[in-house]
Amino acid sequence: MSFGSAALDRAIVARPIVLWRPMRTIRCVNGPVSTILTPAERHRVDAAGQGLYRTLHRDSIVDVVRDVRENRAAAILVSVARIEPADASHVASVVRQFPGVPAVALLTELQRETPHAVLSLGRCGVKLLIDARSPDGWRSLRQALSTSAQTDFGRTIITRLTADLADAREATVTFFTTLFTIPTSVTTVRALCAVLHTRANAFATRFHRLGLPSPRRYLTAARLTRAAHLFENPGLSIANVANALDYSSPQSLGRTIRTTLAMTPTAFRQAYDGLRMFDHFREELLLPYRQRLRRFDPVP
Repeated sequence: MSFGSAALDRAIVARPIVLWRPMRTIRCVNGPVSTILTPAERHRVDAAGQGLYRTLHRDSIVDVVRDVRENRAAAILVSVARIEPADASHVASVVRQFPGVPAVALLTELQRETPHAVLSLGRCGVKLLIDARSPDGWRSLRQALSTSAQTDFGRTIITRLTADLADAREATVTFFTTLFTIPTSVTTVRALCAVLHTRANAFATRFHRLGLPSPRRYLTAARLTRAAHLFENPGLSIANVANALDYSSPQSLGRTIRTTLAMTPTAFRQAYDGLRMFDHFREELLLPYRQRLRRFDPVP
């Protein structure tokens, strides 16, 4: 794909920033998209994403960082036209601190400074550029930030769960996949039962009868797996992660980690990323019980 400018084409070749190609997805946008855009771009981005994503339009990188930490922003969208030389270090810091939050550059017009801005974004670590100077570009933006796209982490978990439970009943597979896909507001077994359309008492009894770990242990371990994945972002504090996962306080998250794993939140962050914690989940709560799970039906 060409931008129609030889200088800009050279800039894109010189840095590892990738033009958007249709039918390719990035990460699932479960939260809002924090943006730094021109006034005209704000309106067009909002129109393109109606029903797919919610935007938080900001005027500084500082505000974007606050969105990621406090408002659970799930993606960052930066206009090529808004990047100034002084912004480069700040953008690079955001990309470095939050590697799990996709950063996307948006091009809507060519200016004399555009090639330099593209190069600057590439150096900052922004690897995805959407050329929105045509209708196809805006459709690509919708697809890039669509809530229907799964994360690499989520795909890995679902794939491995499905393989581990290949001989299990469909309801059992659904229970395990639900643990990792339910909204973060589902923090109790009772709330989980509401999602599964079953009664809490009968639900727990079925686990007990087969000698399986309690539903609460499964839910707690799944939530800690999500926490470990969020902790992969150095820019997120314990308080940020606790808030993102709807723990009542950072202390509540800390107590859960200590009770479950006998370690501090700091040690937990150093010991586990998302996939390592998922491996712990499998080794402790799934693989030792695989024979029983083959005949298990969690929903009465």
